[in-house]
Amino acid sequence: MTDAVFYDGESARRRVVSLNLTASSLDIHEGGDWIASWPVGAVRRKDAPDGVLRLTCESGSPLARLDVIDAADQAAIRLHCRQLETGHARERTGRILFWSAGAAASIILCVFYLLPILAERLTPLIPASYERRLGTAVDNQVRAIFSGKICEEPRGLAALKTLTAHLRKNHNMPVDVDIAVLESKVPNAIALPGGRIYLFSALLDKAESADEVAGVLGHEMGHVFHRDGLRKMIQAGGTSYLLGLLFGDVTGGGAIVFVSRYLIDSAYSRDAEAAADSFAGHTMTALGRPAHPMALLLKRIEGEDKEEDGNDFRIPAFLSTHPVTDQRLKALEKQVPSRQGEPLLDQEEWRALKEICKTT
Repeated sequence: MTDAVFYDGESARRRVVSLNLTASSLDIHEGGDWIASWPVGAVRRKDAPDGVLRLTCESGSPLARLDVIDAADQAAIRLHCRQLETGHARERTGRILFWSAGAAASIILCVFYLLPILAERLTPLIPASYERRLGTAVDNQVRAIFSGKICEEPRGLAALKTLTAHLRKNHNMPVDVDIAVLESKVPNAIALPGGRIYLFSALLDKAESADEVAGVLGHEMGHVFHRDGLRKMIQAGGTSYLLGLLFGDVTGGGAIVFVSRYLIDSAYSRDAEAAADSFAGHTMTALGRPAHPMALLLKRIEGEDKEEDGNDFRIPAFLSTHPVTDQRLKALEKQVPSRQGEPLLDQEEWRALKEICKTT
């Protein structure tokens, strides 16, 4: 066989050697001197540059290696050393598993610890104009997810605008608030980045007074005021990108869909919910209206859902995204206005709002 290059693992000296391949061993000679004999069953391949077959011996020095360049010699070695790839595959598999586990742990650390901090720091720095553009992209996906139409019966729409004007009266919002009723069988309400708030028609159907609806809308306005949707979007978008690194979608093609679904399904933190409750309470009491009707609506939805499902109780959509604790309910019930204000809607306007999704 032609010359090869051998490193004994004890020094950095490059040794040009000749090889003799038998049925049982690969013999290595330098000049006329014998250096080593590697059993063919113990010869393993290592990673090497293109065109080089790099070999080690499992029963020899772990640092010793043999580089074979001649193609004919490589073919002969592959023919006789049947377990050539065994150690190489195991080594590569071990490295892949090690680095994969490390990457997964890093991503988990980023998702649960670093991204929330980053989202908290970035949110105040993002201009309102950019938030509105992000909100438009999410809004399109939300409407596609629910396949619902915006309810725009003229008298109901006028009543909704009247209610919105009352709620906005005492606040300087960071973005313009745009409230709409979305036809859906899911009792829910959501606030998107950029100021769009959706009141789902199923929740409106369950409401028994304008104060109940106003409390819910005031709560969602609180999320808009504190830019909670934008904060969630930054966090969810970062999560989507990191998951893309793991699963191959680094182009972000599914990011907006992922973020939209995430904003709908995920509850805000306890602090964010408490802050939104406080905003709603202050909004209602400033108008001379009590804050507790929203709590009554939530209790009624929960009670109706229990009756419908019996023992198999599922959390209603609005409660799953806005988890209600006894402390939150008690806090809402304690917020009572110092003076009695005028009703936010008269009976005719309230009836029109309830029928906003009806068509003539």
